[in-house]
Amino acid sequence: MTQSIGDIVAAHLRDVPDFPVPGVTFKDVTPLIGDADAFAAVVRDMAERNRGVVDVVAGIEARGFIFGAALALELGVGFVPVRKAGKLPGETAAVAYDLEYGTATIEVHADAVAAGQRVLLVDDVLATGGTAAAAFELFEKIGASVADFEVVIDLSFLGGRERLADAGRSVHALLTV
Repeated sequence: MTQSIGDIVAAHLRDVPDFPVPGVTFKDVTPLIGDADAFAAVVRDMAERNRGVVDVVAGIEARGFIFGAALALELGVGFVPVRKAGKLPGETAAVAYDLEYGTATIEVHADAVAAGQRVLLVDDVLATGGTAAAAFELFEKIGASVADFEVVIDLSFLGGRERLADAGRSVHALLTV
């Protein structure tokens, strides 16, 4: 019997207690991306669900870039980085969203996708869903449609999946904790 993708992910995570602040246990994916076989298994799993379904992959800063770029290459489509405000040159489209203590803004190049293109959003972790919801909104704002949202880990206790589902958004997680 082969190991499930969730088991592969779980076996290659490192819990870092009290990071970035006391009381938080950070789910570190660097052991996963550091293991070529495990990383390839994750990319292949995501690709199989999305092959022929999407026109472009968009990775959310920063670890979403790692998974997203590899996935775009596997699918033979382009890659779009979703960046924090002020990191992209030229004309951008932006969406601001609320954080627990303030706001944040994400951006893409205004011409990153053509109207009607199908986008696959990718990130490493789904927490409260704020950044993901903003990314959905951002691509819709520039005329694209988000076909799916793939995450390596869903931190279910933070409610991100429910927040996105309540807005009619699809989420696929390789591991839910």
